[in-house]
Amino acid sequence: MGLLSSSIARKIAMSLSALFLLVFLLQHCIINFISVVSPDGFNAASHFMGTNPLIQYVMQPVLAFGVVFHFVMGFVLELKNRKARPVKYAMNKGSENSTWMSRNMIISGVVVLLFFAIHFMDFWFPELNIKYIKGDMSGMEHGEWRYYAELKEEFSNPIRIALYCLAFVFLSLHLMHGFESAFQSLGLRHKKYTPFIKKLGTIYSIAVPLAFIFIAVYHFINS
Repeated sequence: MGLLSSSIARKIAMSLSALFLLVFLLQHCIINFISVVSPDGFNAASHFMGTNPLIQYVMQPVLAFGVVFHFVMGFVLELKNRKARPVKYAMNKGSENSTWMSRNMIISGVVVLLFFAIHFMDFWFPELNIKYIKGDMSGMEHGEWRYYAELKEEFSNPIRIALYCLAFVFLSLHLMHGFESAFQSLGLRHKKYTPFIKKLGTIYSIAVPLAFIFIAVYHFINS
């Protein structure tokens, strides 16, 4: 039998990938926020993240795998849960027993996945083109750092900003259930620690997406 053949193993793998993505999201948020207070600091941080060999050849492939794995595993678990459910939520008054977020993780997950795909096309693929096809590892364009300029350009379109903000609203909804669920699936549920995990999850689920929205709106207003 495969390593992920059991329901418990799949849930643990799903939770571990979720925790990994939570750490990445926070780190990404912190670096992006630097662009608000210091363009030079953002350029330096972006150049370090884009040229560090450990990040380039280890963490980036792991991140790409983690994103794909998390969402594919999420779809698999959702489909299996639906097949195992003898009565649909609509017939079983699921709204009285669970939150909207927990019943619609598949919807919020699809929206977030589409956002990741667009985000990769906007930032990651052009970065790969510059570094590996054009062979430019300097991070410079016409003698100036390009990272901050690229960020400002991406956040100058009002339609893009609106879609960006909408995606992070759905991410917040996704995290509202997913944060606590990740710890619960790992067996980290205790009357002493669970209330703290719930509070931390709520703070993270609101603060991090809101920070991303603030960054985008800030640069749009100041573009």
